[in-house]
Amino acid sequence: MSASFQVLVSRYASQLAHQQYDVIVVGGGHAGTEAAAAAARVGAETLLVSQKIQTIGALSCNPSLGGIGKGQLVKEIDALDGLCGRAGDWAGIHFSILNRRKGPAVWGPRAQLDRQYYREFIQSELLSTPRLTVLEGSVEELLVTEPKPDEPGQHRVTGIRLANGSQLVSASSVVLTTGTFLAGSLFVGQTTVPGGRVGDAPSSAGLSHTLKERLRLRMGRLRTGTPPRIVKESVDLSLAVLHPPDTNPTPFSFLNKQTRCKPEEQLPCHLTYTTPGVEKVVKESLHLNCHIHQDTKGPRYCPSIESRVLRFPGRQHQVWLEPEGLTSELLYPQGLSMTMPPEMQLSLIREIPPLQRAEIHTPGYGVQYDFVCPTQLSPALQVKSTQGLFLAGQINGTTGYEEAAAQGLWAGVNAARRALSMPPVTLSRTESYIGVLIDDLVCRGVTEPYRMFTSRAEFRTALRPDNADLRLSLKGFEEVGCVSSERYQEALRVKNSLADALAALQDLTFFSFHHVVKNDLSPGPDTVMFSISGMAVLQYNQVSYEMLASCFPEVLCPFVEFSQRLKIEAVYKPHCDLQKKEMDRIQKEESMFLPQDIDYFSLPVSLSQEVREILDRFRPSTLGAATRLQGMTPAAIVHLLKYVKQTKKRAQRNRSDQREEIEDSVCSSGQYTT
Repeated sequence: MSASFQVLVSRYASQLAHQQYDVIVVGGGHAGTEAAAAAARVGAETLLVSQKIQTIGALSCNPSLGGIGKGQLVKEIDALDGLCGRAGDWAGIHFSILNRRKGPAVWGPRAQLDRQYYREFIQSELLSTPRLTVLEGSVEELLVTEPKPDEPGQHRVTGIRLANGSQLVSASSVVLTTGTFLAGSLFVGQTTVPGGRVGDAPSSAGLSHTLKERLRLRMGRLRTGTPPRIVKESVDLSLAVLHPPDTNPTPFSFLNKQTRCKPEEQLPCHLTYTTPGVEKVVKESLHLNCHIHQDTKGPRYCPSIESRVLRFPGRQHQVWLEPEGLTSELLYPQGLSMTMPPEMQLSLIREIPPLQRAEIHTPGYGVQYDFVCPTQLSPALQVKSTQGLFLAGQINGTTGYEEAAAQGLWAGVNAARRALSMPPVTLSRTESYIGVLIDDLVCRGVTEPYRMFTSRAEFRTALRPDNADLRLSLKGFEEVGCVSSERYQEALRVKNSLADALAALQDLTFFSFHHVVKNDLSPGPDTVMFSISGMAVLQYNQVSYEMLASCFPEVLCPFVEFSQRLKIEAVYKPHCDLQKKEMDRIQKEESMFLPQDIDYFSLPVSLSQEVREILDRFRPSTLGAATRLQGMTPAAIVHLLKYVKQTKKRAQRNRSDQREEIEDSVCSSGQYTT
């Protein structure tokens, strides 16, 4: 941690008693840092409260960012001027694009990170963010009062009480990003202690009590885990498969043309596999492992080695040996999350050939924690029953840095907008992975830790990593208010350049794409004459933009910097055109709002009792959200659609009648003369 960051925090620590902020963010992880920075960018005076200043921006578990589905989230966070993309470019020590064998829509930008560099970058960004104050402290409880009568909700949050019991800090909006600390418990072997991360104090019990008892929120319990950290010098990496980084690293941020770490300085990862000996150790230690016997749901897509062995006996399982930093002495064994006793952990890892003489620096452990059922949230990530309270990250039942950061940014945006008396903003699942993530959470809820995949997005050919800036940066500046002028101007430049290039390609005419391959534009005697546009030619795998630019240098060379993006645009244009009608339909449904105070049980519409119970429990914000609820029937949606349209017509007639009454009143009073 930089000295200046520590000085800043200590300077403000004694000035907060009874001070008023627009937004208070509780928690300094990925969700909290993005929320605090986003709220400040929107224009709110913001306070970030973290239990431990040194861990703000820390990579609590794996030292990596991005991946399939997750990389798309990072690109979108960056397009909205978030922190993690630029932090990844600064701290990255191994960049790669996953899923290269498939189409660009499902490519997964990913990077191994230097833990220290990443944390320092995040802290430096927070230090330089105007209107943002950081405080080290623990939140004892939320300040709750009666709701405002003109807004839906049963309660209103007005601030926080710090753990010393006497210091109150007021705010119009509060964002909770408690991660795994909300009533968290750590598990190693048969030992259980309170906490959300090794080395940090547990969260205040008062906060959990406020959510459960005072606000009456439905809550559940989830679990996760982390692998042991292994001393690098004790590992024989020659027995593992070498995986070098990409030759030309791809930055996360649209503002960066290159990564901080040069390609030749980046570190490789190594791949190895479990052996039958690993399975033997797992089964022999089950009676000593209380975490694995719990009913609490864990992450299906990133399970512990114990869960993998029990679910898939007799198989080999991948283990990635990942560097934790350029100068770090530790390796992170991705795929070996475990909670057995430390001596059994050592026995297990030594059953893997490259780790036969390995030494453990820090044992792995499991975490169990409370979460709030996210169907109680609006698409703005505000608790429906509580005015001014927003939730983001693992408290909503998700897993992963990227999912937390995406929620944090959007919760911070809406918390600030509420505090500044601006209407909330939402993202449709037709325009972003962030929209897919939030819609899945608030409409469907979770039964296990939620992880993003490209398969969750219906329109992934349009929601690509390469075009996140065009989809979100312009909206982020013009409608949301969280994007800087610098980024907005760059996004405009890119948008206009791509439009000009695509128009130029469409205007070009070729006899066939074979002439481009042969660099011969004149038809031969045996040529079958038919015309094809440059845009259509670019859709062929054998044709690159550079090839076309060599044929028409004056027209196309000015846009060579966008060659890969233009190739991708050409390839996906037919698919996106086909999806446009379905996207328009969903967007139309999303514009049909359902009032939050509807009494579904007395609604004069033909609905089954089961459907009424579903609607009453989830209270979807729009008709589109209602269509995605499990148990909703097509007939029920049709009846709801008719109700919404009739209600809209009645409202329009009432407004028209009111205008006529006003006009009649004005005329009769003689205020208008001819």
